[in-house]
Amino acid sequence: MTALASGIDFVSFNDLVNWSVRYLRESRSRYKNTFSLIRIGDFLIRNRNIIEIQDDVLYTRVTIRLYTKGVLKRDEEWGRNIGTKRQFVVSPGQFILSKIDARNGAFGLVPPDLDGAVTTADFLSYNVDTSRINPAFLTLVSSTKEFLAICQSSSSGTTGRQRVDESQFLNIKIPLPSLAEQDRIVAAYNARITEAKRLEEQAKGLEEGIETVLKNELGLVFVEENHSKGLSFISFRNLTRWDNKGAASFTSKHDYKFVRDVCVNIQTGTTPSTSRKEYFDGDINFFTPSDLGASMWLHRAERKVSDKALHENKIRIFPNETLLFVGIGSTIGKVGLVQDTFATANQQLTGIEFDTKKILPEFAYIYFRYFQRITTLEKTQATLPIINQDKILNIPIPIPQMDVQRNLVNSVLRMNDKIRDIHRQTEALMQRAIEEIESELFAS
Repeated sequence: MTALASGIDFVSFNDLVNWSVRYLRESRSRYKNTFSLIRIGDFLIRNRNIIEIQDDVLYTRVTIRLYTKGVLKRDEEWGRNIGTKRQFVVSPGQFILSKIDARNGAFGLVPPDLDGAVTTADFLSYNVDTSRINPAFLTLVSSTKEFLAICQSSSSGTTGRQRVDESQFLNIKIPLPSLAEQDRIVAAYNARITEAKRLEEQAKGLEEGIETVLKNELGLVFVEENHSKGLSFISFRNLTRWDNKGAASFTSKHDYKFVRDVCVNIQTGTTPSTSRKEYFDGDINFFTPSDLGASMWLHRAERKVSDKALHENKIRIFPNETLLFVGIGSTIGKVGLVQDTFATANQQLTGIEFDTKKILPEFAYIYFRYFQRITTLEKTQATLPIINQDKILNIPIPIPQMDVQRNLVNSVLRMNDKIRDIHRQTEALMQRAIEEIESELFAS
């Protein structure tokens, strides 16, 4: 029982978990009065299944994603390579958390495929008293932002490495409806999520359908798709290269060219000296690979450069409708079109300006996006894959008549609009599912 009078806040001694003012403020007055508040420690029993790691045994180890994104297999390792010999064996259905990252939602239920996996003492695992709480309900409660805020107030240590205090964690109180009510709440949540997953599958099918439509309309046939044992023949007209990578070549019902035949300029971006602060934080978009996503048009970069960098020729200019192509790194092959009058980019991006009398930039974007098996064929097979300008210029591309290109672009754009609409519905369902949980349990 608490009261507030003349600026003084009173706490019953029975409700006093620790002396932290922050903890008291975070952990109280968040829940509705609809359900009784019960200590987590009343239905979680610490897992004491300890094992001594043996050198000649292969062990599965656990990792926990932040923000309740799941408990997963980290890796498999021989005991001889594991430094900490005293570890804990986990079982399916146990509630597990990371001492270090619990404040960031690193907890969840152990899945069946991790039965017998091991963890160090930096992970706390618990058996759940299912006669009192549905484990799925516990997972839902622990995924709310209110619960995370309480966990953060139960952690101590330096910033970024704050460990949860187990006793404080177990003393956190959560609303505990009857098992029937818990089951109802979980069922309602699962219904929303099931519908969201169905929509995601629908979007995935549409995305795959775009490539099928393009292949059919362009008459693309990849050589390996029509390859049988013995000799394989390809006409000289359709030969794109002389080495054994030619097996990944294609035929098309349209004539095709190479990028060098349909572009008017190609250049790779550059980064101004980062020691010169005056070159940054201006109004000119400075694109990097992370700015390239699912959208065709690039209109906003995370970083900006200044007019001074432009006037002193410290950047390279990419005009409107330039195709930016990621030529270095793990996301090699990603593309986007410059929407503004001009933009600039770092050295991981190469800009291709097309001859718009021969090829629509939007058609080039669609081709590059959906046929990366062709556009990234020449990448170096190294830790850091690279496609330089010469190799980009050697990328083959079918060139239909302009009206065919335009129709294909319009068809793909319509399909992408449907996909975006489905993604919006999915996000709304996911958000509504969480909001319904929070409205059931927490004060507004």
